[in-house]
Amino acid sequence: MENTSSKWTQESARAIYDLPLMDLLFRAQTVHRQNFDPNKVQTSKLLSIKTGGCAEDCAYCSQSARNGSKLTASKLIEVQRVLTEARKAKDGGATRFCMGAAWREPKDRDMDALVAMVEGVREMGMETCMTLGMLDDNQVIKLRDAGLDYYNHNIDTSERYYSEVITTRTFADRIDTMNRVQNAGIKVCSGGILGMGEQNQDRVDMLVTLANLAPAPDSVPINMLMPQEDTPLADAKPIDPIDFVRVIALARIMMPKSYVRLSAGRSEMSDELQAMCFLAGANSIFVGETLLTAENPEEDTDAVLFAKLGIQAETPEDHACPEVAE
Repeated sequence: MENTSSKWTQESARAIYDLPLMDLLFRAQTVHRQNFDPNKVQTSKLLSIKTGGCAEDCAYCSQSARNGSKLTASKLIEVQRVLTEARKAKDGGATRFCMGAAWREPKDRDMDALVAMVEGVREMGMETCMTLGMLDDNQVIKLRDAGLDYYNHNIDTSERYYSEVITTRTFADRIDTMNRVQNAGIKVCSGGILGMGEQNQDRVDMLVTLANLAPAPDSVPINMLMPQEDTPLADAKPIDPIDFVRVIALARIMMPKSYVRLSAGRSEMSDELQAMCFLAGANSIFVGETLLTAENPEEDTDAVLFAKLGIQAETPEDHACPEVAE
């Protein structure tokens, strides 16, 4: 029986993380089958609606104006262009459309356009997700009333290691924003990035923080750092693939009803590593060629992999399927 009624501790989570790998994978797959169809994966498309010029100093990000990036800052793109891309995403099989802006927080003058984007995508029958940085109460209400399904706000790493990666916004700021979003009735999408120089305990502690939210995030993206030029982490040492799989498995066990998204870094992963991540409980991916400014496998590559593994893309009619458990 998994820890679903009481808070996770660093010790209880670390004990699971350190299990022999085969035991860990068996436990994670068992939990996965109790809550989801093991052969269905939810597909999302991510569009950068405002690129570059961000005032934050996130050490991994090429969009930070503080990192000396050569990336040209853009303005918020037009609503109709966003809706055109959403239609393409839906035609390509995506069921969720995610919109990301490189901001510390949105300006009030941008809210009408953001609301129109959410409403337009919802009218197509797709789930909507946005990541816009910090939000005030009024902005949260406007997005909720427009029908926003998910708000992405990653905590990135553990509270202990956070200041090694970001100094312009505190860990508490991140939690405050997520609480504000949840209190308004919007689902939270929150995860982290692995391979930024953190320790295994930091990865465990990050998941403890997320799992102990009330409720836990409905969507948990786990990213593998893709070092970007002109950033402080450009020469970061890659994470060990087995360590990455362990984090996926632990996320599945600690947050059994959440979608665990195999996110950035898939372009650097072998088919075998991705298959292990799906076995460990990952059941969501981004499709398309880019994730904001990083590469992502092309859609035909994903189709070939899915065919090899006997996996199908989730449809809007699919739901969690506990009856598939044996």
